[in-house]
Amino acid sequence: MLSYIFKRILMIIPVMLGVTFIIFTIMNLTPGDPAMMILGEGAKPAEYEALRAEMGLNDPFLVRYARYVWDAARGDFGQSYRTKIPVFQEIAVRFPYTLYMATFSTIIAVILGLPIGVLSAVKQYTISDNVALGVSLLLTSMPTFWLAMMMVLVFALKMKWLPSLGIDTWRHFILPSVATSAATMASLLRMTRSTMLEVIRQDYIRTARAKGARESHVIFGHALRNALLPVVTVIGVNFGVALGGTIVVEQVFAIPGLGQLIVNAIRSKDTPMVVASVLFAAIIACVVNLLVDIVYVYIDPRLKSKYIRVKRKKATA
Repeated sequence: MLSYIFKRILMIIPVMLGVTFIIFTIMNLTPGDPAMMILGEGAKPAEYEALRAEMGLNDPFLVRYARYVWDAARGDFGQSYRTKIPVFQEIAVRFPYTLYMATFSTIIAVILGLPIGVLSAVKQYTISDNVALGVSLLLTSMPTFWLAMMMVLVFALKMKWLPSLGIDTWRHFILPSVATSAATMASLLRMTRSTMLEVIRQDYIRTARAKGARESHVIFGHALRNALLPVVTVIGVNFGVALGGTIVVEQVFAIPGLGQLIVNAIRSKDTPMVVASVLFAAIIACVVNLLVDIVYVYIDPRLKSKYIRVKRKKATA
C-alpha cells in the first residue's frame, strides 16, 4: 500500500509539468501585454521596455518556461505582476474561503443525495422514486449561476433571511454552499440509485434476506457498502473541482476565494498567479484522487485482501 501511495505521489510530477506548460502556453498566446497593463497606456516607451526587460518578457517562450520550472523546483513560484507579493502568499489567504465552501457544499450533497438515492432505489418506480428523479433532473438542468442568483433574489433580497455578499460570518456561506451542492447532490443521487439497484439484485443480498436478516441491515450493512465505490468517486471528483475554485459562485456572492483570484489574474494577464493557482488546484485534485483510492481499500474488503496477498507474496519471495 505504501509503495502504491509513493508511486501515485511520483505521478504528480509529470502532471505538474504538463499543467504548467499548457497554462504557460495559453497565457503566452492570449492577447495583451502585462507591462502595458501595469504601466497603463500613458507610459513612456523607455519605461515600457525597461519593465519588459525587468520581467524577462523579451526572452523566448521556452527560455521563460524553463526559468519558471527551475525556480518552481526550488520553491520559488514567482511574484504577482499586480501586487508584487509572492503568489502562494495570496493563494494561502484566498484558499481557506474556497475550502470552507467546498466542504460545506460536499456535506450538504452527501447528507441529502446519499439517503435519497438509497430510498429511491429501495422504492423503485414509486412516487418517491419519481419525485427524486424529477428533482435530480431539475437540479442538473439549472445552471449554477442562475440558481445562485435566484437564491440571492429570494432568500436575501425578498425574504431577507440570509446575507447575499461577503464572508463575515458562517451565515454568508449558506447560500453559496447550497448553490454549489445542487449539481453534486443530483449526480450523487443518480449514482447511488443506479449502483444500489445493481447491488440489491445480487445473489448474496437474496441470501441475506433468506436468512432472516433485518431489511435495514441488508440495505445499509450489505448493499450500501458494496455500492459506495462509484459514489465515493463522485464525491471525491466534485470535492476536488470545488477546491479548484468555484468560479461562478464566487463571482455571484463576491467571495474572495481561489476562483475569483484566478479570474482577476487572467484579466490582468498575471501569468505567475494564473500558473501557480491552476497548479495548486491540480495538486489538490491529485491528492483528493489519491485519498479516494485509499478509501476504496477500507470500503471494499476485496481490495484490502488483494493488497494483503501482494504483501504476503513479497514477504515469502
